[in-house]
Amino acid sequence: QVRLVESGGGLVQPGGSLRLSCTASGFTYGRAAMSWYRQAPGKERELVASIMITNGRAGYADSVKGRFTISRDDAKDTVYLQMNALASEDTAVYYCAQEGTGPEYDFWGQGTQVVVSS
Repeated sequence: QVRLVESGGGLVQPGGSLRLSCTASGFTYGRAAMSWYRQAPGKERELVASIMITNGRAGYADSVKGRFTISRDDAKDTVYLQMNALASEDTAVYYCAQEGTGPEYDFWGQGTQVVVSS
């Protein structure tokens, strides 16, 4: 079993920045990537960013490219999402996810709320 705990959400003004953290506990076997998803009210959950475990390669949704950066600290077993130039459209619950080599290794955090508003 893997437990993922997100933190760092909150209220921020448009143009501001936030850094989300996701700390994992439990085994790492079967972990292929770590990702951040978000779900805005009335919308489907969408993938925001992912980082591969083997080579550290990162990928981003078009809507956040150039503004968000995903990174990881293996010593702390923590993944970060640095979010800059935030806009109201970024308001959502952000979820951390472990993408496994099989579905039995997929895990989700409980989510952290981000509200971008003046």
